[in-house]
Amino acid sequence: MPISGTTAAEIVGSVRDQVASGVLAPQAMLPPVRALAAELGVNRNTVALAYRRLVEAGVAETRGRGGTVIAAVPQLAHEGVGVGGDSVDLSSGNPDPQLLPDILAAARSGHYSQPLYGMPAVDKELAAWASADFAEDIEQPFRTLVAHGAVDATERLLNAYLARGDIVAVEDPCFLASIGTLRLSGYQSAPVQVDGAGMRPDALRAALEDGARAVVCTPRAHNPTGASLTEERAAELRAILTEHPQVLVIEDDHFSAVSARPYHRITPPTTARWALVRSVSKFLGPDLRLALVAADAESATRLEVRLSAGTTWVSRLLQHTVHELLVDPGVQELHEQARAAYADRSGLLIQRLHAHGIEVAHQPDGLNVWVELDVDGRSVVQALADRGWAVRPGHLFARDPSAYRGAIRITSATITEPQAEAFATELAAVVADLRTAL
Repeated sequence: MPISGTTAAEIVGSVRDQVASGVLAPQAMLPPVRALAAELGVNRNTVALAYRRLVEAGVAETRGRGGTVIAAVPQLAHEGVGVGGDSVDLSSGNPDPQLLPDILAAARSGHYSQPLYGMPAVDKELAAWASADFAEDIEQPFRTLVAHGAVDATERLLNAYLARGDIVAVEDPCFLASIGTLRLSGYQSAPVQVDGAGMRPDALRAALEDGARAVVCTPRAHNPTGASLTEERAAELRAILTEHPQVLVIEDDHFSAVSARPYHRITPPTTARWALVRSVSKFLGPDLRLALVAADAESATRLEVRLSAGTTWVSRLLQHTVHELLVDPGVQELHEQARAAYADRSGLLIQRLHAHGIEVAHQPDGLNVWVELDVDGRSVVQALADRGWAVRPGHLFARDPSAYRGAIRITSATITEPQAEAFATELAAVVADLRTAL
């Protein structure tokens, strides 16, 4: 069935009908603009506009000189992918289950009653706790809301302000879920390189000058590198963002309760639209899909209408459980243990790697250690898998698959001393073999 129409809207409708009916399958090539314009007897600008609208709607994607093709559902990498067999899993990005509290016991404690439609979407006790917690770090006025995790909060906030095709500045390398959110929502990403002190100021400035309308930043325990903002770096980033008060700033402080580093804020007082998001999955449990959000009044209102008390509110049972856990002295003590344990384990791994001639650029915070090697990372991952070790290749965490080809990410959350020594020995041997093969 040929594409038909004499206006851009008609051409768009024709293509969409053929996609819906299966005539045009994912990755099918659309005719060149000049050829389709000649076939339909219309101006080339009409076809070009139609193709642009198809791209903006997510129906098609442009490949530059490679033409325009029908878009497919993106294949995204995810955390926690099982390795199977007898491999030692240093790839999952998961916290240590032994350092997570008893969720069921917390759910049964306190006073919980079934909410009904129309009741407030946020548990008042949880909101009070969160407001007091946020007030320690935020000097400007804010409202507190609850979302279905950090990814949910980030996606809803971006969708509240941005349109498909808008540019979002994100760390490079970047959290897997952030990459997925941007791709699925049709946003363009402006990669901002990260060093041991967090986002590099020059890279953030370049992204903003290129037209970024939002910035998503991890202030500490950055996944995958473990970088945390220093006070000096945060001040540099604030100064840059002061020049762009219209840009939406989202800080994803996912490791807050068990981070070994202080929180340093990058959002300046001049920023009109902002949010600080603190999820609980890393220290209360991945199944507690909940994040606490502090935001300016307008952003809070926009998020609130997307999390109404009618159909999309966060389960009040989850909110009750999270509040009971957060105020439990025993859980707070467990967080202290987790903070020390994660720091000790990443430090142990780095020490053993150093003893075998493999250096790590900085001491990370969080659950992972990022290692950049002078050999191909994918080959390293495969060779380690053959030896019974599972890690993640660095290219998965980049917008450009050709980037970070020599990097690997190692989850150190549960590593033991014997495992650290054995892994470092194996990695050194793999690197040596690959160097010899060059």
